[in-house]
Amino acid sequence: MLPPYVTYEIVLERLPLIFPLGTPNRANCIRGAAASVIFVHLYIGAVEGNSIYLAPVHVYRMTDEQAAKAEIASRMAFLEASRKKNFQPKGNRWYADNSREQIRDEALKDGLVYLGAILSLSGIPTTSSKPRYYLRKDFASLFDPTIKEDKLLGLIKSWQETNLSKNALIRISLAVLADPNDTDVLVTFPNNETRSLTAGPSSIISKAVVEVFAKKFIKRPAVLWLSTSDKKVVARDDKIASKIGLKIDAAKNLPDIILVDLGQKDPVLIFIEVVATDGAITDRRRQAIYELTDAAGFSRNQVAFITAYFDRNSQGFAKTFKSLSWNSFAWFVSEPDRIIHLKDQALL
Repeated sequence: MLPPYVTYEIVLERLPLIFPLGTPNRANCIRGAAASVIFVHLYIGAVEGNSIYLAPVHVYRMTDEQAAKAEIASRMAFLEASRKKNFQPKGNRWYADNSREQIRDEALKDGLVYLGAILSLSGIPTTSSKPRYYLRKDFASLFDPTIKEDKLLGLIKSWQETNLSKNALIRISLAVLADPNDTDVLVTFPNNETRSLTAGPSSIISKAVVEVFAKKFIKRPAVLWLSTSDKKVVARDDKIASKIGLKIDAAKNLPDIILVDLGQKDPVLIFIEVVATDGAITDRRRQAIYELTDAAGFSRNQVAFITAYFDRNSQGFAKTFKSLSWNSFAWFVSEPDRIIHLKDQALL
């Protein structure tokens, strides 16, 4: 059950190789506190598949004398003792109990957890002291002291390609956001107004549309409308829509998101459908929205249509792509810098 014993020094030595220059939050992942966190994970066997989990207190209470005890019996005794109140091994402690910022925030939350090297059990309150952290199995294997250097470098390269690519980091961030035990998702509008959405895949995509897509593709973005699964029509949005002549019928033409670009000579309304499983911008949907904007006095060159997905590999995209309307766009949370334009005119 326990991984091979590895010294703190070996862990510290390998971290700069695993997290090369350019890695987000690299400093938090290669310093001594990160090495301490990884060492203790390995020491007690808090590795994916073992059903053993680490709490920051395991790191705070580690001592030089305890860390030098490589025998399995000593390591298991440390783990067992940690389950008792006020446990403290004899010797020179590594950290004081008030080292929370260095261990929990920098090394864990903003470092190794952020990059997906360490996972965390969901459903445990942030303020709880219960053990929750464990090493990803493939990451833990990079610290096996018996691996020869040439093989180690190959394993590290393979791990980096899988876990440190741009899209991999986006997926890791979204996976944290999409914790099924969360009760809501907080969205920050361009004007710094915030709104809570009920947690779920659609809310994660909506959050990315407002916070990421709008900044990348709209000159001067503003949120005109944002539906929620539990409250389809928000009074604030309905009032603004009505002021500019958009008569939205919740039973007929309810949009997921309406953004507006105020940076153009004439404002451009951007209607966005969020697809977790279904509900794309189809020809019928586009026509229904045109009827809405025509009645409000907007010309059709002031209206754009976008279907937002989590990923090109998602079930929702595979299911709805063939029905997307021409002269609309498709955008993916996992590839935020790119957009697909379904253009129905010949390219010159």
